[in-house]
Amino acid sequence: MMLSSSDALVLIGAGKMGGAMLSGWLAGGLSGAQVYLRDPNPPAEMAKLVAEQGLRLNFSVADIAAQSPRVVILAVKPQIMETVLPDLAPLVQPGTLFLSIAAGVGLSRLEEMLGGGAAIVRTMPNTPASVGKGITAAIGNERITEEDRALCDALLSAIGSVVWLSQESEMDAVTALSGSGPAYVFALVETMAAAGEQLGLDPALAKQLARETVAGAGAMLSAMPDDASVLRQNVTSPGGTTAAALDVLLGDEGLWQLMRTAMNAARARSRELSR
Repeated sequence: MMLSSSDALVLIGAGKMGGAMLSGWLAGGLSGAQVYLRDPNPPAEMAKLVAEQGLRLNFSVADIAAQSPRVVILAVKPQIMETVLPDLAPLVQPGTLFLSIAAGVGLSRLEEMLGGGAAIVRTMPNTPASVGKGITAAIGNERITEEDRALCDALLSAIGSVVWLSQESEMDAVTALSGSGPAYVFALVETMAAAGEQLGLDPALAKQLARETVAGAGAMLSAMPDDASVLRQNVTSPGGTTAAALDVLLGDEGLWQLMRTAMNAARARSRELSR
């Protein structure tokens, strides 16, 4: 962690993603006494952390501002940002960084809701962060410093990989690819299992085979330097069963075209939400 023992971290919202991030930071050495959590209805697992690790729950904004927090994590749902953020204006201070994980809320809108003057990093994490295997894309406004960027790298690397974008307009495509991407993989597992069942396999066996096949293939991608295309070719014998399936999957109306169409739809929706 890049926080000193005297630095305070404020978490606004303790939902699944905010909770996953906090768990990663605590496991990485952050003291619970450094954490100020604001959530009117924290989930049971967060209430347990408050009790066990001494997190400071629902202190007033004025009390938190008096601590000059080093970083404020904005982890509330995008649709309630306009209600929550204006009340946080007293936290906009020199040396305080705001890190947002809200989908579809741009830097200029965040600046407007916080009242101006804030150093802000907008991010798009994804749900594998809950097991430390996420990837987060980040972009900052002109007020962030090199120290702020290093802090973001340290915080976000606790839940997976971090990439920095060159321009904010890329965030919609990132949302379509990595933000929504885990759901595509889960849908693939569902469809493989359903197809296996249709071929006569027991439903439980079909689910196990599909789940562990996709998990194993993902582990190969992580462990090996080869591109996915090389790994695909390595397992595809000419004229074999895999080749027969890939002729369908990679045909003109197959997976590649479906994925382009799906991701275009996700990007378009992300743009709508950003307006």
